[in-house]
Amino acid sequence: MKTLIMLAAAAAAAPAPKPAPAPSEIVAAAPAGDWVAIAASDLLVMDLPPLNGKARRVVIQLMPPPFSQGWVGNIRKLAAARFWDGTSINRVQDNYVVQWGDATEKKVLPKDLVRVGESEYAPVVDAKAAEILAGRLERVLGCDRKHRDSAECTRAELASFQMTDPYPGEKSYVGGFPIASMANVRSSNVSAWPVHCYGMVGVGRGMSPDTGSGAELYTVIGHAPRHLDRNIALVGRVISGIENLSSLPRGTEALGFYKTPEERTGITSIRLGNEVADLPRYEYLSTESASFAKYADARANRRDPFFIVPAGGADICNIPVPVRVAKL
Repeated sequence: MKTLIMLAAAAAAAPAPKPAPAPSEIVAAAPAGDWVAIAASDLLVMDLPPLNGKARRVVIQLMPPPFSQGWVGNIRKLAAARFWDGTSINRVQDNYVVQWGDATEKKVLPKDLVRVGESEYAPVVDAKAAEILAGRLERVLGCDRKHRDSAECTRAELASFQMTDPYPGEKSYVGGFPIASMANVRSSNVSAWPVHCYGMVGVGRGMSPDTGSGAELYTVIGHAPRHLDRNIALVGRVISGIENLSSLPRGTEALGFYKTPEERTGITSIRLGNEVADLPRYEYLSTESASFAKYADARANRRDPFFIVPAGGADICNIPVPVRVAKL
């Protein structure tokens, strides 16, 4: 009896287990070395007219190589030519996209824009790049081949997180962007493409074979429209100020277009980030870091106190890559 009493007392005195950290807590605790600086020249800065005395700015990170570089090059030329200054936001479709460009279709485009083919929606990557994509996928899942049996990365941890997704292809990240890839069994080639998650920025176009120049852009403001993957070029993602687009009044015409010019929101200017003097420095959490692996696992299996049942998996669009203003 005395032994039982002592055991009960010891159990009562034992400290309660520490709650599992939330994804936001994991991100906040990530060391400085796990963050990657975003070059100002890789940012596109959209300024809208102030609303109720408050500035409205949207910052877009442009897509890194090897994806969509023909369109990204055009966008750089359009920004340098001040093409978007004085244009407008012309379409806001609920749970879908916000679209902007020249509603009059009268502005002259720069003469040196390139025409990009449809094959660039999902370019073929070489064997080395394909291997890197596969390796990155394993690291996102929490382990790589070298460290799979280490104390910091066990098979149990690998099994605890699954990148579940109904769309085809392996899911990974490149340069902080969500990417899918798939091997062609006949040719052994591997194609890879960016995916339409919330905040991703794409190129408006007409009917095929038109692929758009980059003069007309949109961003996703609703549930990820993954059916657009490999059908439209994605050229970046909004990393700051998405609320200045997603909160705009919805258009009342078909597809969310505005009926009258007065309904449109004007665009004051769009510049490359290295032309904007007051732009803060941004950085993203490296998708190859240990912090991101823990964050991704926590997004897929919420174990923090509010949650009752871990989901057991997550699609790639439910694991957004954290971005922050760099600490001084």
